[in-house]
Amino acid sequence: MTQPLALVLYEKLLPGTQLINRLQDLHYRVTAITQPDQLLDIATREGPMLLLADLASDHHDVCALIAAFRRHPATAHVPVLAFAERPDEALIDAARAAGATMVVSHAALQAHLPQLLDQVLQVE
Repeated sequence: MTQPLALVLYEKLLPGTQLINRLQDLHYRVTAITQPDQLLDIATREGPMLLLADLASDHHDVCALIAAFRRHPATAHVPVLAFAERPDEALIDAARAAGATMVVSHAALQAHLPQLLDQVLQVE
């Protein structure tokens, strides 16, 4: 059986690598995206099942990246689970407006990853 592919877009090493390890424990293949300008190229080539995106970035507008990801015909259907240390209402609204399927805190992501994945992957 083929393992589903999850793309993980992150800048900060610790939460990113922890998330990758947890996803691998849940039997996902994982491709880390540490250079955001490569997101669409990798996603269109690899055909991921979902994108997990850390909204905290000092160098990139992650909401703009999510919007571009959701506008692209090859990735428009791919669910996006966005996360941040402490997402405030403005960040949550911006991420949802960009196309994030769900926005959660790091704490929620760590504590409830399997359940969050089930929710974000539900076909509507």
